[in-house]
Amino acid sequence: MPHDIEPRLLRAFAAVADELHFTRAAARLHLAQQALSRDIRRLEQRLGAQLFSRTTRAVTLTAEGARLLPYALRVLAAQDELAAAWAREERPLLVDVVSPASTAHRIVVRARAAAPRVELVARHHSGLTGAATAILAGRLDVAFGRVAGLPVEVRTALEHRPVRYERMAVLLPVGHRLAARATVPLAALRGETLYAAAGNPATAEWTDLARRLFEGRGITMAEPFPELEGDEEFVRVVRKRGWSVLAGTEFLKVPGMVLRPLTDPVPLSPVSMVWRKGLRHPGLDALHAAASGFPEERWLERPPGAWLPAEDAALMGASAGASDGGGPRAGS
Repeated sequence: MPHDIEPRLLRAFAAVADELHFTRAAARLHLAQQALSRDIRRLEQRLGAQLFSRTTRAVTLTAEGARLLPYALRVLAAQDELAAAWAREERPLLVDVVSPASTAHRIVVRARAAAPRVELVARHHSGLTGAATAILAGRLDVAFGRVAGLPVEVRTALEHRPVRYERMAVLLPVGHRLAARATVPLAALRGETLYAAAGNPATAEWTDLARRLFEGRGITMAEPFPELEGDEEFVRVVRKRGWSVLAGTEFLKVPGMVLRPLTDPVPLSPVSMVWRKGLRHPGLDALHAAASGFPEERWLERPPGAWLPAEDAALMGASAGASDGGGPRAGS
């Protein structure tokens, strides 16, 4: 048994053993699949054992691979612990908060207050689809949004934690026929056209949620429009074009417009915290703690009869007060 196996080879082995899929494991490690396969072959040669059984349909651990796995994980954990112990200063954690008026921003503010020595640097992507791509590319660490709207191959390369069922709302010009109402029933939007970021590939998960909500209700989605970068540009274009906007109840204030929660049924925007598999950072720990810090607002309770696509409900998991009375908890 060699005594000088490179930890990099063990990390490649552990990723494939976890994913049982070379393409996903390569994406997780930010490697080309060819390079990952080469590392696995090198490890197998060093050990004189076949670690995986590979067919066109599946990847499985061999008996030797299963035997190696607990040892490899202990070695990697020790290496990570050693690196953490000798790190003079932890790098900043890059977190997408979408906008200063968002669920994500509230969590980051609370995390900064509870862990002031941890540096959480905010980024402002317009949607989780774009942010997830940045996470996998190593340009971002953590993001928030609707996990069910991500492509499956992207979703499986990430960890996620349900954070909130945010009520959906509509942003209306003050002169709109529905602006005087405290809440707006979905049926009252029949015949209306709402902006839902169609045409912006970075927000595909939000546009998809809007499309599902509008279907069969006589609500039209505004035509695709180029991505609006930043709150200032969003406000300028929305006011100039006179759009009504599908939004969440955590939303920026727009002069000359009012935000009204939607009802009958209450549509929900599921928000999860999303990060790269294997990420370890005290900032991530602080975000987890902060995300649990809003019990009085009952973020993970679904109002009776609320609207939520089945796939979203399955990924988020059932919460106390859910209209279906129970169900599976969401996993990572």
